Amino acid sequence: MAIIKCPECGHQISDKAPTCPSCGVEIAGHITHCPQCGAVYLKDQDACPICHCSNVSPRSVETRVVPPPIPPVTRENTQENAPKQEPPKKKRHWGALLFAFLMALTICGVCLYFYHTAKDSKETEAFNYAITSSDPLVLQSFLNTYKDASASRKDSIQTRLTYIEQMERDWTNACVSKSKSMLNDYIKNYPESPHKGDALNKIDSIDWAAAKELNTIEGYEQYAKTHPNGSHTAQAEEEMKNLAAKVLQPEEMEFISNLYRRFYQSINQQNPQGLAETVAPTLSSFMGLANAGKTDVVQFMFKQWKDGVSNLNWYIIGDYKIEKHEVSTDLFDYDVTFIAKRKVEYETEPTKETKYMVTSKVDENGLISAYSMHKIVE
Repeated sequence: MAIIKCPECGHQISDKAPTCPSCGVEIAGHITHCPQCGAVYLKDQDACPICHCSNVSPRSVETRVVPPPIPPVTRENTQENAPKQEPPKKKRHWGALLFAFLMALTICGVCLYFYHTAKDSKETEAFNYAITSSDPLVLQSFLNTYKDASASRKDSIQTRLTYIEQMERDWTNACVSKSKSMLNDYIKNYPESPHKGDALNKIDSIDWAAAKELNTIEGYEQYAKTHPNGSHTAQAEEEMKNLAAKVLQPEEMEFISNLYRRFYQSINQQNPQGLAETVAPTLSSFMGLANAGKTDVVQFMFKQWKDGVSNLNWYIIGDYKIEKHEVSTDLFDYDVTFIAKRKVEYETEPTKETKYMVTSKVDENGLISAYSMHKIVE
């Protein structure tokens, strides 16, 4: 077995192959080798297509053929009697050509199919990306790139683009207006807008500014209720706590009222021990005396009971005005003002009544730490 070139198409095949797998021409038993040049060609050809050596079988070579006598060569018989030799006709293999044509046509069709499939796939991918985008540049890029897209796709992209452009205009107007109602309308009209978070933050800032301006517990409570996860929720709770600390509670009012009642009752009863229990060990000021002590307060009491006084009665006739201040965590002191009246009965003189404006202070321990009073002239 030898590898030869197909005499018809030149494809390398075995000389034992029944037919050429490329062009289909018969091979085994139908080919010969040229004794002159060694070329392989079909037996049914009259001569070698390379060197034109005659295709003569071995039997005919061995048989001696006596040629007929050659007549004398003359000009006439040379031209007239010379046999006319026709050139060998080449055998056309239309089957191979048709097969090659069909193969080429099939390959072109397959290539064209994959080209259009890839193009459609790319267009579909670009469409799905653009139709969900909020970027006008992405939408416009699809329209510019896929001008031959279907009308339904182009209409969908154009509708989306118009929607996005209107959304951007409304966002600009809402920002410029700084109006809470316009921002709320924007969120309602464009719930999927990429600016929704910014709009909520702006509303949060507007509500916080309003709460700060009110600076009341109710105002901060309203903010915290509206924005449970707002940027200023923790601060609102702190402000509410601070304001609540400054609000005088009923039990605090009662305690302060009882404290001054005991203070004046101790004076009325000439009770030094009871009086000392109502004041701090050191008072920042007492009746103009700085850093006064308990003894200074007791001396003030005895001065009230000077000679000739048969009875003394202090009582509070005006409403308390109390300001609460936080000294430290959960500890407070109080500035207290009120009107007190002193009624003095003498042994030999008429009874005198005098009103005083009392300014005092109660420390975080619940003791009077400052005290002064001024006569009210009527």
